[in-house]
Amino acid sequence: MVSAALAKERGFDVVALTVNYGQRHVRELDAAAFIAEQIGARRHANIDMDLRQFGGSALTDDIAVPKSGVGEDIPVTYVPARNLLFLSLTVACAEASGAQDIFIGVNALDYSGYPDCRPEFIEHFAETARLGTKAGVNGSPFTIHAPLQHMSKADIAIECHRLGLDPAWSWSCYDPTQEGLACGQCDSCRLRQKGFAEAKLDDGTRYAA
Repeated sequence: MVSAALAKERGFDVVALTVNYGQRHVRELDAAAFIAEQIGARRHANIDMDLRQFGGSALTDDIAVPKSGVGEDIPVTYVPARNLLFLSLTVACAEASGAQDIFIGVNALDYSGYPDCRPEFIEHFAETARLGTKAGVNGSPFTIHAPLQHMSKADIAIECHRLGLDPAWSWSCYDPTQEGLACGQCDSCRLRQKGFAEAKLDDGTRYAA
């Protein structure tokens, strides 16, 4: 949400892309549609890609979502190659749309240690996109913007406030309750709560715990 709003602030028209990859927190799909409407996206594309066929993650398989806090190892909520797949789809969407600028909201400071959020991954993917697309080989490579990459969650919360966004539009929880509440204990909830607390801002989320 913040990444898309920053793109708008910089003068870009936004073509939004949402991927339904079989994640257990499908509530984020509704949030994405609402956000795309609120920020005035020119178009909102939706792709179905069922990664439950592969499994291997607590978000796409019958594996419990950890609730003990953010650790040092890559957690089981890591979805194999997710951002690699997302960026590949986004490049295809961008090339078909005649766009050269791609915005992604990855963060490599206050995060769960996912390898596909690191700056070197984003940097090397940009070169892969240049080599593997008609636009790239014809001299119009894609620029991948990751404006949140080196920001803390508190910094992102402050940007959300500055941009006039309602944080309640967004969804972070990996394991929402049957009542539709955020669990309050998964890594994503903990990092969100920490960021907004440090920023001294209300995150607009109802938590079960």
